[in-house]
Formats: sequence, C-alpha cells, structure tokens
Amino acid sequence: MKKRANLCKDLEVNNTMIRKTNSPNVFNNPNKSGQAMDRRDMLRATGAAVLAASAFPLHWVSAAEKKKQKVLYFSRSAGYEHDVVKLKDGKPSISDRILTELGKRHGFEVVCTKDGRVFDGDLDQYDAIAFYTSGVLTKPNKAKTPPMSAEGKKKLLSAIAAGKGFVGFHAATDSFHSKGPRNQNQTEVDPYIAMLGGEFIVHGAQQEAIIRAASPKFPGVKQFGKVQKIKEEWYAFKNFAKDLHVILIEDNEGMKGDCYQRPPFPATWARTHGKGRVFYTSFGHRDDIWTNPSVQSIIAGGLAWAMGNVKVDVTPNINKATPRASQLKY
Repeated sequence: MKKRANLCKDLEVNNTMIRKTNSPNVFNNPNKSGQAMDRRDMLRATGAAVLAASAFPLHWVSAAEKKKQKVLYFSRSAGYEHDVVKLKDGKPSISDRILTELGKRHGFEVVCTKDGRVFDGDLDQYDAIAFYTSGVLTKPNKAKTPPMSAEGKKKLLSAIAAGKGFVGFHAATDSFHSKGPRNQNQTEVDPYIAMLGGEFIVHGAQQEAIIRAASPKFPGVKQFGKVQKIKEEWYAFKNFAKDLHVILIEDNEGMKGDCYQRPPFPATWARTHGKGRVFYTSFGHRDDIWTNPSVQSIIAGGLAWAMGNVKVDVTPNINKATPRASQLKY
C-alpha cells in the first residue's frame, strides 16, 4: 500500500505546535501495533465511519454562519497515557484519525494538539473543544508536552460557560481530580469536574457490560439501539452533577470487580454549563471502540449537539434514569 500524506500537518499557531487534521485518507496510518492496518481492519474502520456518517442525513444541520466549523481535540496526558491517543513514529493516533474522518464526512475541521499553551491563545476560532486527557494538566509530564497554564484553565472554563461546546472522551473525567478521598463523593469539586458533570474513581478489568439507552431522542441513540453488551474498559464514577441528562446507562449487572458492585450509573451524558453544551462519554479505551459504528454514532451525535447543530431536550433526568447513581457500593 502506498504511503500517503500524514493525517495531521504541523501548524504553528501562537508559537504552539498544533496538528491540523486534513488528510484525504485516515486509514493508511498505523494502528496501535505500529503496523499499517490490514485490509480487514481498514474495511471495518471505513465501513464504521460511513455508517456513523449516514446516521445523521436529516439531523446534522450546518451552523447558521457559513464558515466551516472547527473542533479542537486536546489529548495531553499528565497521568496515564492511553494507546488510542499515542502518536506512533510521529503519526496521528487512532482517535485523531477517527475524529478527523467524522469531521470530513460531517463537514467540520478537527485540529489536534497535546500542547497546553493552546488555551492561552484564541479559543474563539473553535466551535467545540474535545478532551481525551488525564492527570493535572497544568503540571509537567513524561512526554514533556507543554502544560496548560492556570490562566489557560480559567479561559477554557469561561469559554464553555459563555457558549462554547465541550466534548469529553473516556479519561477526560480523570483530569483535575477533586480534593478528598478518591472513593467518596465530595461536597465541593474541582471547577473542571463541576463543568464536566462527573469524576473518575477507578476501573476494573476489561469486560462486557450492559449499556442501556436512557435518552432515545438524543442524536445517535437510535443507531446505537435500546441496549447493547459491549467489551470496554469501564469506568466507575462519582460526583455526578445533579442536572445531568443521562444518555446511556452502565448497568453493572454480572460485572466482575468491586468497583462495579453498585447501582447503575450514567456512562454517557449531556448537560448545560452556563450557555455552553457539555457532552461526555466513557467510551474510548479500546481501538475497536473507536471503529465501532454504534459508538461512532454516539460520538457524532454528541459533537452535533455540542456545536449547536441539533436541537434536543436535555432536561435533567439523572434522578429518574439512575436514581442511585451516587451510591458507590451496594
């Protein structure tokens, strides 16, 4: 297979190295093994992207302004770095590639970076900001990627409160932990966690879990279906916001591991933060989650809603959908 241009081109903005995702073919880049995708993987991934794109022929609406929408994808790790956000030989990660493919098909641009200085720059150019992060992002990391400044964190939260869309994937809930015992709910949480709506505690071994839909009218849920059993690295959460609109529920029935011996709780949700739209999904640890058509439909739906392209009722339903979500043990 001939080598093609890398998906992410280096683009210097305000002395910040950002990878601009605009390659014509995202699936010729290496997967987690560092080798090119074989034909079967490529067909599965491409087919998944096509299906996710076709899920919104009537529901993905262009922004009122005619300019192309833009999403900033920030994947800096100050804690554990997941394989799906790792650059291999300088080439984009699988999450970079899949998000870019979704952008191509839905008509928005994705800009990828691990450089925290981006938040000191112009955030107005982005219609939504997506996080797949870990740890305290204002601190140094092993990869020596520039950290977010304290002022940059404030700018991010202010931008969201003023109307910017935010999308969190998987480990986004593992950033900026609240003070206090890890295995307890807190009365006061970090401002970032307050914005996001929930906080990671721990996870057990990868296994199948029953995922149930709680918001059938949210974009992408129809394609996902009422219930699925999916293998993933499932997170256990705490500090849920009281105004969550639960989209998908983690059932926990039959799961192995102490952290799952608790009532069902939200696994994917939406909420409004000031004027901003916040979407989070716990999906995203495994490569085959990113290429899963059902999961891609949820991701595309979350992005569409966060950028204001889809109108849907996100009235808080956590007390009805998962009334004992804050109970961390049976």
